[in-house]
Amino acid sequence: MRILKYALLGLIEKEEITGYDISNQFKREIGEFWSAKHSQIYPELKKLTAEGLIEYRTLITGTKLEKKVYCITQKGKQELLNWLTQPKPLPETEKDEFMLMMYFSAAISMEERKRLLQDQITKRNAKLEMLLSNQHLLELANDNIKSPDSWQFGHYLVLSRAINREQSYVKWLEDTLQLLV
Repeated sequence: MRILKYALLGLIEKEEITGYDISNQFKREIGEFWSAKHSQIYPELKKLTAEGLIEYRTLITGTKLEKKVYCITQKGKQELLNWLTQPKPLPETEKDEFMLMMYFSAAISMEERKRLLQDQITKRNAKLEMLLSNQHLLELANDNIKSPDSWQFGHYLVLSRAINREQSYVKWLEDTLQLLV
């Protein structure tokens, strides 16, 4: 299944958008739970256009710079709606290289394990602070962010989940570090 297809349809459903702006969304909001590279996005936009799910108009900015602004078609809206309303199976186990390292950590010294755990605590706390800051900014910009009718409600939900995930991970890291004391 082409999940990227639905991410792009969802972004284009929210607003008419350029490929460049879509790439930026994957670096910001969407990047909190899904990733896609520039090299994946543009071929998928081409496929969606060929399938009649999106269309674009070309804008000229400056003297010669062309950019495509994508919008969703009625067929694309129906495709997105069909995907959004179908129950999904549980995802496969997420790949986590650090967990794999911890699984085999008996092969390294206790001090090295502590160093690795502390490094992860530092990085996860930094990520948590960034997520909390993003949540605060989102709440400031949107009075009705917790309203299910708001276009930003989905972003709020995903951001809340990302915060919960990082808080849980940090707690597990700290608990694990205490086991090594």
